[in-house]
Amino acid sequence: MKNMLLAFVLLFSLSSKPLLGAADVSSEQVIDTSGKKLRVGLSYYIVPASPLIGCSRYGRCVKSGGLSLASIGESCPLDVVFVGGSRGLPLSFSPVDPKKGVVRVSTDLNIMFSTDHSSCAEYSTVWKLEHFDVAKGQWFVTTGGSVGNPGWGTIRNWFKIEKFEGAYKIVYCPTLLPYSKHLCKDVGIFVDENGYKRLALSDVPFKVKFQLA
Repeated sequence: MKNMLLAFVLLFSLSSKPLLGAADVSSEQVIDTSGKKLRVGLSYYIVPASPLIGCSRYGRCVKSGGLSLASIGESCPLDVVFVGGSRGLPLSFSPVDPKKGVVRVSTDLNIMFSTDHSSCAEYSTVWKLEHFDVAKGQWFVTTGGSVGNPGWGTIRNWFKIEKFEGAYKIVYCPTLLPYSKHLCKDVGIFVDENGYKRLALSDVPFKVKFQLA
Protein backbone atom coordinates (compact mmCIF):
# COMPACT_ATOMS: atom_id res chain seq x y z
CA MET A 1 0.00 0.00 0.00
CA LYS A 2 2.87 2.35 0.84
CA ASN A 3 4.47 1.70 -2.58
CA MET A 4 1.19 2.40 -4.36
CA LEU A 5 0.75 5.72 -2.55
CA LEU A 6 4.34 6.68 -3.35
CA ALA A 7 3.75 5.90 -7.03
CA PHE A 8 0.70 8.15 -7.12
CA VAL A 9 2.64 10.96 -5.45
CA LEU A 10 5.37 10.63 -8.09
CA LEU A 11 2.82 10.68 -10.90
CA PHE A 12 1.16 13.74 -9.44
CA SER A 13 4.52 15.50 -9.32
CA LEU A 14 5.05 14.76 -13.04
CA SER A 15 1.86 16.52 -14.05
CA SER A 16 1.93 20.29 -14.07
CA LYS A 17 -1.08 20.57 -16.37
CA PRO A 18 -4.75 20.78 -15.41
CA LEU A 19 -7.16 17.95 -16.03
CA LEU A 20 -6.92 16.87 -19.67
CA GLY A 21 -10.58 16.04 -20.01
CA ALA A 22 -13.17 14.46 -17.78
CA ALA A 23 -15.78 12.06 -19.11
CA ASP A 24 -18.54 14.68 -19.01
CA VAL A 25 -16.63 17.28 -21.07
CA SER A 26 -17.53 15.70 -24.39
CA SER A 27 -19.47 12.69 -25.64
CA GLU A 28 -18.18 13.01 -29.18
CA GLN A 29 -17.51 9.69 -30.88
CA VAL A 30 -14.00 8.77 -32.03
CA ILE A 31 -13.73 8.44 -35.82
CA ASP A 32 -11.42 6.12 -37.75
CA THR A 33 -9.48 6.95 -40.93
CA SER A 34 -12.47 6.07 -43.13
CA GLY A 35 -14.78 8.44 -41.23
CA LYS A 36 -16.65 5.71 -39.37
CA LYS A 37 -17.19 5.44 -35.61
CA LEU A 38 -14.76 3.37 -33.53
CA ARG A 39 -16.72 0.42 -32.22
CA VAL A 40 -16.29 -1.88 -29.27
CA GLY A 41 -15.39 -5.39 -30.42
CA LEU A 42 -13.62 -4.35 -33.62
CA SER A 43 -9.86 -4.21 -34.08
CA TYR A 44 -7.88 -1.16 -35.22
CA TYR A 45 -4.31 -0.15 -35.92
CA ILE A 46 -3.06 2.88 -34.01
CA VAL A 47 -0.90 4.71 -36.53
CA PRO A 48 0.87 8.09 -36.44
CA ALA A 49 -0.95 11.19 -37.67
CA SER A 50 2.24 13.26 -37.81
CA PRO A 51 4.72 13.04 -40.71
CA LEU A 52 7.75 12.48 -38.48
CA ILE A 53 7.71 10.63 -35.19
CA GLY A 54 9.92 8.51 -32.99
CA CYS A 55 13.03 10.64 -33.54
CA SER A 56 16.23 9.42 -31.91
CA ARG A 57 18.78 11.59 -30.12
CA TYR A 58 20.74 11.63 -33.39
CA GLY A 59 17.84 13.15 -35.32
CA ARG A 60 16.81 9.99 -37.16
CA CYS A 61 13.03 9.79 -37.52
CA VAL A 62 10.54 7.42 -39.10
CA LYS A 63 7.60 8.46 -41.25
CA SER A 64 5.22 5.57 -40.75
CA GLY A 65 4.62 2.63 -38.48
CA GLY A 66 2.39 1.33 -35.72
CA LEU A 67 2.34 -0.15 -32.24
CA SER A 68 3.66 -3.55 -31.27
CA LEU A 69 5.07 -5.51 -28.34
CA ALA A 70 8.68 -6.01 -27.27
CA SER A 71 10.53 -7.64 -24.41
CA ILE A 72 12.59 -4.92 -22.70
CA GLY A 73 14.48 -5.61 -19.50
CA GLU A 74 12.53 -8.44 -17.90
CA SER A 75 11.19 -10.92 -20.43
CA CYS A 76 7.58 -10.50 -19.29
CA PRO A 77 5.28 -8.67 -19.38
CA LEU A 78 5.84 -7.24 -22.85
CA ASP A 79 6.14 -3.47 -23.33
CA VAL A 80 4.27 -1.31 -25.84
CA VAL A 81 6.58 0.07 -28.52
CA PHE A 82 6.38 1.96 -31.79
CA VAL A 83 7.78 0.12 -34.82
CA GLY A 84 8.49 1.62 -38.22
CA GLY A 85 7.72 0.09 -41.59
CA SER A 86 4.44 -1.64 -40.68
CA ARG A 87 1.10 -0.91 -39.08
CA GLY A 88 2.09 -2.99 -36.07
CA LEU A 89 -0.43 -5.17 -34.25
CA PRO A 90 -4.20 -4.55 -34.15
CA LEU A 91 -5.82 -3.33 -30.93
CA SER A 92 -9.30 -3.06 -29.49
CA PHE A 93 -10.95 -0.78 -26.94
CA SER A 94 -13.23 -1.44 -24.00
CA PRO A 95 -14.84 1.67 -22.44
CA VAL A 96 -15.79 1.72 -18.79
CA ASP A 97 -19.35 1.16 -20.05
CA PRO A 98 -18.83 -1.20 -23.02
CA LYS A 99 -22.59 -1.62 -23.54
CA LYS A 100 -22.66 1.69 -25.42
CA GLY A 101 -21.01 -0.05 -28.37
CA VAL A 102 -18.96 2.94 -29.54
CA VAL A 103 -15.77 4.60 -28.33
CA ARG A 104 -16.04 8.23 -27.24
CA VAL A 105 -13.44 10.88 -26.50
CA SER A 106 -12.68 11.76 -22.87
CA THR A 107 -13.98 8.39 -21.67
CA ASP A 108 -12.06 5.98 -19.47
CA LEU A 109 -11.24 2.81 -21.39
CA ASN A 110 -8.99 -0.22 -21.55
CA ILE A 111 -6.76 -0.73 -24.58
CA MET A 112 -5.57 -4.20 -25.57
CA PHE A 113 -3.76 -5.87 -28.43
CA SER A 114 -6.04 -8.18 -30.38
CA THR A 115 -3.47 -10.96 -30.46
CA ASP A 116 -2.18 -13.81 -28.35
CA HIS A 117 1.51 -13.57 -27.56
CA SER A 118 2.73 -17.04 -26.67
CA SER A 119 6.06 -15.77 -25.32
CA CYS A 120 4.20 -14.21 -22.35
CA ALA A 121 1.05 -16.29 -22.27
CA GLU A 122 0.60 -15.78 -18.52
CA TYR A 123 0.14 -12.02 -19.05
CA SER A 124 -2.74 -10.30 -20.82
CA THR A 125 -2.20 -7.85 -23.68
CA VAL A 126 -4.15 -5.12 -21.84
CA TRP A 127 -2.24 -1.86 -21.45
CA LYS A 128 -1.24 -0.59 -18.05
CA LEU A 129 1.32 1.82 -16.63
CA GLU A 130 4.51 0.15 -15.52
CA HIS A 131 5.95 1.03 -12.13
CA PHE A 132 7.87 4.30 -12.22
CA ASP A 133 11.38 3.84 -13.66
CA VAL A 134 13.50 5.94 -11.32
CA ALA A 135 16.67 5.60 -13.41
CA LYS A 136 14.99 6.96 -16.55
CA GLY A 137 12.49 9.20 -14.77
CA GLN A 138 9.67 7.69 -16.83
CA TRP A 139 6.35 5.93 -16.56
CA PHE A 140 6.24 3.37 -19.39
CA VAL A 141 3.22 1.64 -20.93
CA THR A 142 3.39 -2.11 -20.60
CA THR A 143 0.90 -5.00 -20.69
CA GLY A 144 -0.56 -7.39 -18.15
CA GLY A 145 -3.53 -5.24 -17.15
CA SER A 146 -7.13 -6.35 -16.78
CA VAL A 147 -10.37 -5.33 -18.43
CA GLY A 148 -13.05 -3.59 -16.40
CA ASN A 149 -13.40 -3.75 -12.61
CA PRO A 150 -12.67 -0.03 -12.00
CA GLY A 151 -11.02 0.54 -8.64
CA TRP A 152 -7.74 1.55 -7.06
CA GLY A 153 -6.36 -1.89 -7.81
CA THR A 154 -6.84 -1.33 -11.56
CA ILE A 155 -6.15 2.42 -11.68
CA ARG A 156 -3.08 1.97 -13.91
CA ASN A 157 -5.14 0.12 -16.56
CA TRP A 158 -7.32 3.04 -17.69
CA PHE A 159 -6.56 5.42 -20.57
CA LYS A 160 -8.50 7.91 -22.70
CA ILE A 161 -8.61 9.14 -26.28
CA GLU A 162 -8.66 12.92 -26.72
CA LYS A 163 -8.94 15.10 -29.82
CA PHE A 164 -5.64 16.75 -30.71
CA GLU A 165 -4.66 19.03 -33.62
CA GLY A 166 -7.09 17.53 -36.12
CA ALA A 167 -6.36 13.98 -34.97
CA TYR A 168 -6.20 12.21 -31.59
CA LYS A 169 -3.88 11.50 -28.71
CA ILE A 170 -3.96 8.94 -25.92
CA VAL A 171 -3.77 10.15 -22.35
CA TYR A 172 -3.50 8.62 -18.94
CA CYS A 173 -6.12 10.56 -17.01
CA PRO A 174 -8.47 8.31 -15.01
CA THR A 175 -11.62 10.03 -13.83
CA LEU A 176 -13.65 6.99 -12.84
CA LEU A 177 -12.70 7.26 -9.18
CA PRO A 178 -12.91 10.15 -6.71
CA TYR A 179 -9.59 11.92 -6.15
CA SER A 180 -7.98 10.35 -9.26
CA LYS A 181 -8.54 13.32 -11.59
CA HIS A 182 -5.12 14.85 -10.91
CA LEU A 183 -3.32 11.81 -12.40
CA CYS A 184 -3.10 13.25 -15.92
CA LYS A 185 -0.39 13.02 -18.55
CA ASP A 186 -0.15 12.57 -22.32
CA VAL A 187 1.18 9.34 -23.80
CA GLY A 188 4.18 9.96 -26.04
CA ILE A 189 7.26 8.15 -27.34
CA PHE A 190 10.49 7.75 -25.39
CA VAL A 191 13.54 6.54 -27.33
CA ASP A 192 15.75 4.57 -24.94
CA GLU A 193 19.47 3.86 -25.07
CA ASN A 194 18.90 0.72 -27.16
CA GLY A 195 16.78 2.51 -29.75
CA TYR A 196 13.44 1.14 -28.58
CA LYS A 197 10.64 3.67 -29.15
CA ARG A 198 8.64 3.02 -26.02
CA LEU A 199 5.23 4.43 -25.16
CA ALA A 200 5.58 6.51 -22.02
CA LEU A 201 3.97 9.42 -20.22
CA SER A 202 5.31 12.57 -21.84
CA ASP A 203 4.96 16.32 -22.29
CA VAL A 204 4.92 15.67 -26.06
CA PRO A 205 1.84 13.66 -27.11
CA PHE A 206 1.95 10.97 -29.79
CA LYS A 207 -0.57 12.21 -32.35
CA VAL A 208 -2.47 9.24 -33.73
CA LYS A 209 -5.30 8.03 -35.91
CA PHE A 210 -7.18 4.74 -35.97
CA GLN A 211 -7.33 2.44 -38.98
CA LEU A 212 -9.76 -0.48 -39.13
CA ALA A 213 -7.83 -3.77 -39.18
